[in-house]
Amino acid sequence: MNKLLIICGATATGKTALAVDCARALGSEVISADSQLIYKNLNIGTAKPTAEEMHGVVHNMIDVVEPESSFSVSDYCSMARPVLEKLLNENKVPVVCGGTGFYVNSLIYDFSYGNAAADNAVREKYEGLLREKGKEYLYNYLCEIDGETAARLHVNDVKRVIRAIEIYEVSGRKKSSIIDKPVPKYDYTAVAVDYPRDELYDRINRRVDVMFESGLVDEVVHLIESGITAENQCMQAIGYKEVLECIKNGDKESTMRDIIKQNTRRYAKRQITFFKKLDNIIWLKPSEATAGTVLGLLNE
Repeated sequence: MNKLLIICGATATGKTALAVDCARALGSEVISADSQLIYKNLNIGTAKPTAEEMHGVVHNMIDVVEPESSFSVSDYCSMARPVLEKLLNENKVPVVCGGTGFYVNSLIYDFSYGNAAADNAVREKYEGLLREKGKEYLYNYLCEIDGETAARLHVNDVKRVIRAIEIYEVSGRKKSSIIDKPVPKYDYTAVAVDYPRDELYDRINRRVDVMFESGLVDEVVHLIESGITAENQCMQAIGYKEVLECIKNGDKESTMRDIIKQNTRRYAKRQITFFKKLDNIIWLKPSEATAGTVLGLLNE
């Protein structure tokens, strides 16, 4: 079966447990699609699955970079896709699991950027500016010429930032005004669990409480002591940036909790909005979120 199983959706919806159950039933592996789980030593705030929770299932794309490293969607795709191809070549069904939409899309689609022609001279010019003035300079320039595209990209995703600038300079059109035509690279079945909003928010609030009880503040303190600062990409993750800021300001732990809960709820809303645009995604009721149900959909 040359097919992928994608388990995606909002945070705190039980994606990991469902993915593990499906991978065990399929005799396959999980490929994480989570932009926080890639970092080593970020365990509590990312709700990183423990060895016990993995139940012996191989999880790829977890703990693959150091906390001080930057990591783009392109980096993710270049590391994850060979794993995916390897599993397919072994006649296994890769189980892609995560809530980072751009990671999921980078695996399943080949994107055409509005058929805008490449211009090596223009690209080399901006690669030169990257070396001379830095990635923030290029990102700020993209914000000026095409704020909508910039809002969808991270400052560290330099390859796509330069490509968006190149499109503007070559065609005179903003990339955001050009309809990208995603071309599926693989056949896939995608599912997400659709919790009622109040129940989802309650699950998020309880997860944040567990993080604090498990030592989230100490984890952030240890990262700071190891030399990690607010400038590092990993510290932009929800949970870490708020704790870091509250430590700096001398705020109470209750303030940290409330801010993280609020920001996580907002993030969950954005995730739901993103994945609703994924072609052919199947939204499951919580009572339907079982390996049996999902594998039945996979075989249809």
